[in-house]
Amino acid sequence: MKYGLTAALIALAPPAAIAADVSHFTLDNGMEVVVLEDHRAPVVAHTVWYKVGAADEPLGKSGIAHFLEHLMFKGTDDLTAGQLSRTVTRNGGSDNAFTSWDYTAYYQRIAADRLGLMMEMEADRMRDLQMTEEDVATERNVVLEERNQRTDNDPGALFTEQRRAAQYLNHPYGIPIIGWRREMEQLNRDDAFAFYHRYYAPNNAILVVAGDVDPEEVHALAQTYYGPVEPTPGLGERLRPQEPPQLAERRLEMTDPRVAQPRLARSYLVPERDPGDQRKAAAFEILAQLLGGNSTTSYLARTLAFADPKAIYVGVYYNGTSIDDGTFELVMVPTPDTSPEEAEAALDAALAQFMEEGPDLEEFERIKTQIRAGRIYAEDNIERLARQYGAELAVGLSLEDIEAWPDILQAVTPEEVIAAAEEVFNRRHSVTGWLMPEAEEGAEG
Repeated sequence: MKYGLTAALIALAPPAAIAADVSHFTLDNGMEVVVLEDHRAPVVAHTVWYKVGAADEPLGKSGIAHFLEHLMFKGTDDLTAGQLSRTVTRNGGSDNAFTSWDYTAYYQRIAADRLGLMMEMEADRMRDLQMTEEDVATERNVVLEERNQRTDNDPGALFTEQRRAAQYLNHPYGIPIIGWRREMEQLNRDDAFAFYHRYYAPNNAILVVAGDVDPEEVHALAQTYYGPVEPTPGLGERLRPQEPPQLAERRLEMTDPRVAQPRLARSYLVPERDPGDQRKAAAFEILAQLLGGNSTTSYLARTLAFADPKAIYVGVYYNGTSIDDGTFELVMVPTPDTSPEEAEAALDAALAQFMEEGPDLEEFERIKTQIRAGRIYAEDNIERLARQYGAELAVGLSLEDIEAWPDILQAVTPEEVIAAAEEVFNRRHSVTGWLMPEAEEGAEG
């Protein structure tokens, strides 16, 4: 072994596309720790990932995961409200947090010699959060206003929310992370504490430390600060309702006077990156890049925006870093003289043509080169690297899965890409939505 700690500390050789040295160990209380060494600058990213998100919320309590994220910046038995963030700022660093459907993460970027201080404060709020009724009421108003600004006043965000609700009939991925307003208004202190006491525990957390650190030092600090934190007994597996087979296309149209031009979005459920079996997900990733990864050079852009202009913009997105099935999404903004019917027909024809012709081999290799280069460039940002590892570990992927991913992407064949396209592009399995300007009063149509 590379480091002389214990049999629990394992050093892994870096893959070709990731320059950082990666070490891993688990504390006696179940907390997983990953260290990404990068000694080019005397800074460190300290990130804690809880394996709980919006898709794990109790029924009728939508938004509680994100609400608790806000409340975590209140006080503890040792820290006053806001003291953690003020301490980070005073020491020249930055901090924040974010919630997804699958995890909640807290991070600080700071000078490497302040790592122990970050661990001390983060470990303190892992189990000793304090919140008053006034704290809860104030923060509930904050998240309600956040929903008002980011969702309710944004027709694109409302459209996305409605489409996800249509996409997922049974799975909680169809519930917005920020929550449904009526349920958000009812969230209270008991709800927050119940969620906190169950899920905010070392045996439900991953610590990822990236930057100018030594694994032995990280191990010692983690033992000192996180080691004494009590785990949650009987936490159990993350079991969620699953989607039934989709047997018919779902369609919706939303109009809003704030919309300037129509927009088409079509999505499909597709497999995520499964632990130990990422080959199909890699084919979907390459397919998305080939079809719409670039707004000018991708296949759909060339076909629909330039060769025979039917679109102002075309994009394709694959989200496979999730616990359950992700989405494969096509977005198209038609030209002013292209009707919705013509736009959909042109999109369908372009997809059929792609599947018949197969990918251009030069473009295929260029996409692979871009993906490989992107992962190398990601190493220049330790915070981004910590987020990549944390997010992928939090959805159940192993270090071996993460490090194998670049090679799996490079090994994808054109035949696998076409097979992925044939699997996903079935209109019976799609959700098609149009976001439209509101028709003027008295206008024909």
